[in-house]
Amino acid sequence: MRVLKIDSIGGASGDMLLGALIGLGAEVGEIQTWIERLIPGHARIVVEPVMSFGIQGVRAHVELLEHDHEHEHDHEHDHEHDHEHDHEHDHDHCHVPTHGSGHTHAHPHDHHAYREIRALIDRAGLPERARFLAQKTFRMVAEAEGKIHDREPDEVTFHEVGAVDSIVDIVGSCVAFDLLKIDAVQLGVIPTGSGQVHCQHGLYPVPAPATVELIRMGELRIDSRADEPFELLTPTGAALLGAWPRVQETIAGVVTRQSNAFGQRELSHRPNLLRAMLIEDETVREPSASSGGGDVVSEAACNLDDVSPETLGFVMEALFTAGALDVWQEAIVMKKQRLGVKLCFLCRKEDCSRLSGILFRETGALGVRFSTRERLTLTREERVITTAYGPVRVKIGHLPDGGTVCKAEFEDCRKLALQHGVPLRRIADEAERLFNRGK
Repeated sequence: MRVLKIDSIGGASGDMLLGALIGLGAEVGEIQTWIERLIPGHARIVVEPVMSFGIQGVRAHVELLEHDHEHEHDHEHDHEHDHEHDHEHDHDHCHVPTHGSGHTHAHPHDHHAYREIRALIDRAGLPERARFLAQKTFRMVAEAEGKIHDREPDEVTFHEVGAVDSIVDIVGSCVAFDLLKIDAVQLGVIPTGSGQVHCQHGLYPVPAPATVELIRMGELRIDSRADEPFELLTPTGAALLGAWPRVQETIAGVVTRQSNAFGQRELSHRPNLLRAMLIEDETVREPSASSGGGDVVSEAACNLDDVSPETLGFVMEALFTAGALDVWQEAIVMKKQRLGVKLCFLCRKEDCSRLSGILFRETGALGVRFSTRERLTLTREERVITTAYGPVRVKIGHLPDGGTVCKAEFEDCRKLALQHGVPLRRIADEAERLFNRGK
């Protein structure tokens, strides 16, 4: 299992998390490619080397490409910028829309309804895990803002978190998380800073109201000691850390990479630093996807008759994102002839408790059953095939008799099918045909 271990000295923000993941090896160019699909021509990710308190690292920020606006600007509200931890602006900006919006792309100074941002992400064709994590992050922010202002999440309109730079931070960080093939995060205590922030609705102590709610929702451990009179943990940082899957147990493994990411402000008593390490965890390591052979896994099952299909879909995605090996539903008939669903997932034995927690929390189920299963898997690998429509990844399984089977990656085919207006099956067939012809 690949674990991202985060140690925060100067808090956490969207740009610090993005910089940390880029420092670990996520390619800026590939992240930028997805950002261009999301909001073409609006923003560019800039990464620069930094030295602070004798420590070397990187600092990431979002450069807006529109020439008629400045990145640092004044809103119509009266507030200051000197409390800010990074480039994010007026915090706790939640507005109820007063009229319909016809926006199709984000604009750095517009107010954006949560439903618009959600549609924007879905249309971008992001890798599935990155899309799910980005949607989960924005959903958490919408729920936090909605609770503070007594609104349904879909009625929430963002200002600060709806700005282009914060959209790039959230989506870019989730794409980088997926590119690095991170399974889970181990997170220590996050300093929040102290002092006050100017929000649209008045002066509030640090952390801002939305940040407090996100800390609660994400079950983040914080340090609120007041040695730095600035906001160190931003809403975007809290939302990302709360949305990413986490492990609680002690890690025993090998550090493969490390990076230091800095925020935009120079602090007085500490470096404005977030350290990240990639650890191949030996205590919960999954067998290599290419190893093949037999192994033993746990199968979990839970009978449900009072959960909506939409919620079940969300739970399935959450289980996959948290490391389940497979997730599926079976139609069943329960007592008193009630139609129900048996929700099942496969996992490593050591992940049973953690994944069951997701099921309990999201469905309200009171129990889950486990059984042990033996399975046989093929040795497999992944290659990229260049088709007439673009590159497509194919998964290749090696049969015991020396033959192979291959299957084109659905998300790659989906993206190219939408881009070129051709049937998805045509692209998949071509990728598989080219592989079979050249093997």
